[in-house]
Amino acid sequence: MRAAPTILHLDMDAFYASAEQAAKPSLRGKPVVVGGLGPRGVVATASYEARRFGVHSAMPTAQARRLAPNAAYLVPRFQLYRTVSDQVMELLARLSPLVEPLSLDEAFVDLEAGGTADDTASALEIGEQLRTAIKAVTGLTGSVGLAGSKMLAKIASEEAKPNGLLLIEPGTERELLAPMSVRILPGVGPATADHLRRAGMTTVDDLAEAGEDELVRLLGKAHGSSLHRMAFGYDDRPVVAERDAKSVSVEDTFDADLHDRVRIRTEVERLADRCVQRLRGAGRSGRTVVLKVRRYDFSTLTRSETLRGPTDDPTVVREASARLLEAVDTTGGVRLLGVGVTGLADYTQEDLFAQAADERTAAGESAGESAEEPAAGTVPAGDDATGPPRDPRSEVPESAEQRAARRWPAGHDVHHETYGHGWVQGSGVGRVTVRFEEPGSPPGRVRTFRIDDPELRPADPLPLVRDPVDYSSWPASLPKSLSGPVSSGAESRP
Repeated sequence: MRAAPTILHLDMDAFYASAEQAAKPSLRGKPVVVGGLGPRGVVATASYEARRFGVHSAMPTAQARRLAPNAAYLVPRFQLYRTVSDQVMELLARLSPLVEPLSLDEAFVDLEAGGTADDTASALEIGEQLRTAIKAVTGLTGSVGLAGSKMLAKIASEEAKPNGLLLIEPGTERELLAPMSVRILPGVGPATADHLRRAGMTTVDDLAEAGEDELVRLLGKAHGSSLHRMAFGYDDRPVVAERDAKSVSVEDTFDADLHDRVRIRTEVERLADRCVQRLRGAGRSGRTVVLKVRRYDFSTLTRSETLRGPTDDPTVVREASARLLEAVDTTGGVRLLGVGVTGLADYTQEDLFAQAADERTAAGESAGESAEEPAAGTVPAGDDATGPPRDPRSEVPESAEQRAARRWPAGHDVHHETYGHGWVQGSGVGRVTVRFEEPGSPPGRVRTFRIDDPELRPADPLPLVRDPVDYSSWPASLPKSLSGPVSSGAESRP
């Protein structure tokens, strides 16, 4: 524990949904839900307007639609979210070399290590300035917590939501934590909370009063001792600078189980291409290709293949993924597929331009040149498959509506040669409906087109702020003003 509140925790407010509201003037002040829209979709983020109806993250989208039928339901636009996240993380990096991102919209900052704060007054000033800078650069709001430890800084930012700042003075932790639920502490999930409840402990004060020996008896040495310390506000975990990603991966959950091996392989190859795009976007290459398959019964299989050296060649990754698929039994159907690359490096082995051909040759030799080709119209099942090969003609093909939903996801950007930039409100019956508006414009008009209209095409997201304020010399030059309330001590924001 530090004697000064120099650990900062930033949590952007309803990040995905707020970004969508900022990008789409017609949705400002209205309930917005971002997540998967199919029958198996899950809510990623709900705007505060949608939360009033009981919608929350991790809720099935079907349930959210029943609670808030008039909300806007949008497919995530991670390209936009990553761009905004990069802007926010760049501001944080100006405060300290020790920035620990937890996700796209959340991070810890060690202000003491950056020399930007060493007492309560300077920490408050930096917190105020940070919120102002984020609003000016991204157009979005974030909540800030300041304390002498990571645990308390995160609790403070949660109490400050939305669009607030809360500072917990060192020495007041015990009083602040005492009435709070045990769920507020790191490592206390539903199962642990239920176990503690059965032992008569529901608040942090209950944990402190129970004593370390009792918590160790209930939860074990490591967890019990840690929880007892946290009940008194003790947390000496350091802020750890961002570590390099260990892997890059993408996955898709399908609205209906896939049975057709041709369709499954096509999806795997598509995921491989997306994975390589993300890999190249990060300026990395990888040595091991990983395939993930979740079957109809929720059993999940992973298969991996290590290459001769790091690569970012889409052909190499596609073909490795396809080979891995051949070793998986998909009988009964597949509900999720994923492709990833691990063993990341900052370079690509020079001779890997020939690797795809080499791997094909090796695969042919291992299979044997005299292997018979499958009968026309059939697709061989995996090596460990049971039952006869499937005839793809017996499978239900992807419908035009499903193809339209893939090409025109709700909420994604489009450009029309006549009407300009807009976003997809929905698609169906061979039509796609678009609202034409941009960040900063008035709410736009809605028009409907054929899904194959030659003048309509997908587009990249526009910046949320057309001309953001330049904070290249921040924090020294930032005006000392804040557009919002500030709390200090153990007070909480609504």
